[in-house]
Formats: sequence, structure tokens, C-alpha cells
Amino acid sequence: MAKFTFTQAGLLAAVLGAATAAQAAEMSAAAPAGKEKCWGVAKKGENACASANGSHGCAGSAKVDYDGQEYKDVTKGTCEIMKGSLKPFEGVNPKLKS
Repeated sequence: MAKFTFTQAGLLAAVLGAATAAQAAEMSAAAPAGKEKCWGVAKKGENACASANGSHGCAGSAKVDYDGQEYKDVTKGTCEIMKGSLKPFEGVNPKLKS
């Protein structure tokens, strides 16, 4: 069994903390100019970025169509027309559920 030194353990904690912070920053980042984050409209593999619940931190990682934890950047003012939400929510979008 490998032994970690305090330095190695501290470095590991710093790396994991930085990854979590980067993901949180990605989530809180504003949508591009003229766009808004629209939750619950992305199809499987078509999400813009990290999930709201932290299950992944990458675009294209959505595993379910219309998951309320996934978003796409859409033209400002069109999210609700598309039957999406401006805030993340639990479960699959009941308005678009297939």
C-alpha cells in the first residue's frame, strides 16, 4: 500500500479543489452576449457545459434528453418559448419529455 506524505496529500487536495472551483466557475459563468442559459432543452450529448448538479463538467456529456440539470445557450428571449427554464430543475422537462 502506498504512503502519501503530507506534501503529496496537500497537492492532491489542491488539485481536486481547483477542479471543483473551475467547474463551479463554469457553471456560474454568464451566457455569451445575446444568449441565455436554457435548462431542460438539451438533447443527450448536446448540452453546452457542466451540469448544475456537478455530475460532469463538459459540453456534450448529457446522458438524457431534456434533463433539467443540463442547459444550452439560446438566443435571449427564446428559452421559455422553447419550453425550457431559466433555472436548473430536478428531473426531465415534463413539457418536452419524449
